[in-house]
Amino acid sequence: MAITETSRSSHELPVTTPTASTAKKLTLVPLIFLIYFEVAGGPFGEEPAVQAAGPLLAILGFLIFPFIWSVPEALITAELSTAFPGNGGFVIWAHRAFGAFVGSMMGSLKFLSGVINVASFPVLCVTYLDKLFPVLESGWPRNVCIFASTVVLSFLNYTGLAIVGYAAVVLGLVSLSPFLVMSAMAIPKIKPHRWGSLGSKKKDWNLYFNTLFWNLNFWDNVSTLAGEVDNPQKTFPLALLIAVIFTCVAYLIPLFAVTGAVSVEQSRWETGFHAEAAEMIAGKWLKIWIEIGAVLSSIGLFEAQLSSSAYQLEGMAELGFLPKFFGLRSKWFNTPWVGILLSALMSLGLSYMDFTDIVASANFIYTLGMFLEFASFVWLRKKLPEMKRPYRVPLNIPGLVIMCLVPSAFLVLIIVFATKIVYLVSGLMTVGAVGWYFLISYLREKKLFEFNEDVDLLDNGNGDRPKVQNHVS
Repeated sequence: MAITETSRSSHELPVTTPTASTAKKLTLVPLIFLIYFEVAGGPFGEEPAVQAAGPLLAILGFLIFPFIWSVPEALITAELSTAFPGNGGFVIWAHRAFGAFVGSMMGSLKFLSGVINVASFPVLCVTYLDKLFPVLESGWPRNVCIFASTVVLSFLNYTGLAIVGYAAVVLGLVSLSPFLVMSAMAIPKIKPHRWGSLGSKKKDWNLYFNTLFWNLNFWDNVSTLAGEVDNPQKTFPLALLIAVIFTCVAYLIPLFAVTGAVSVEQSRWETGFHAEAAEMIAGKWLKIWIEIGAVLSSIGLFEAQLSSSAYQLEGMAELGFLPKFFGLRSKWFNTPWVGILLSALMSLGLSYMDFTDIVASANFIYTLGMFLEFASFVWLRKKLPEMKRPYRVPLNIPGLVIMCLVPSAFLVLIIVFATKIVYLVSGLMTVGAVGWYFLISYLREKKLFEFNEDVDLLDNGNGDRPKVQNHVS
């Protein structure tokens, strides 16, 4: 079939095209901070690595793990997001590599891990707040606070991605500032021999690996926003490079400072300990500042992750994996309000799980999706060798396989060290993802909902695809 005005080459995918002609695109700096908040948002939450394995292994983990995991994932995201700049992100990659079923599984697994991750941030926020306001430690005050914060922050997301992007810049700078002050004030108190401590308790490898993984993953989530980025072919690779360096430095400086300057029982290194350490180093005023920073960081994390989940649903609707109404945009803010609402409601329900189980469940589901992502990346190189790739990882296929095998070994560790509750939650969600594919196929066949196109017919012998448009409601 010849390429006409309403079709495009198989080497291109439908890109999210906001119907509002004046829709603002994400530029470099807001994109850097959105990636930063997709992944980290600051050193909040790194403390359990010290509790699990002692200062030395915690420091080594945050030094080495970015090269094992973060850099390969960021490279894959840079290549595939610039090659397929649409809001489907990793769903597009899996579908183009292996077909509709794998694309659907990728979408379901990544969406579930995303909303589970979103659920952790109001909990993390309240965990820091309860150190200032003990009434929030448990019971209905804590539950009301989690509910209210989820509702308010979801509405902010509804107002637009450009606003969220610039808010992320402000939140990132403000939330990191107390850590820079604390690290500077800790220098005279640092005793370097403390960095070599292996701790005094038995190693908790499950907590250790899950802490590293949770704090340094989700680099690919920003791919679901590719359709909202200004000049993604040039902006994405540079933004990812800067974000990787920025994120790693933001973790390591406070970790070196606090482990070197403060000597406490290893068991005290739980989530929120940085605030206590700040008080030991400089006084109550810095503790309060860090707790305020933690709240602001949680807001940034929530907004970035919720944006990715919501735009992913819109992208899946454009590709025909979900009914059309999942892609509806607000007539006031041109944002995917159905995706935002559904993502927020699901994360709200999950936010009442135990925090450790939330993190471990998000990691496990994400791990399954990453196996599909690595396979899709390598196979697309073989399947579409001549495809235009504005950014290309400078390795041949054997080199790419090795690059993916190293982080895959770490994924196996995440699975091996999972707890029974995580196996149960993740198993049910995986079975649900399979069932969801067949349910959607049934709904499409019976024409019970309107779909953009049949994902099983997206590619014909010539590889042509119809162009898909957004809908505003």
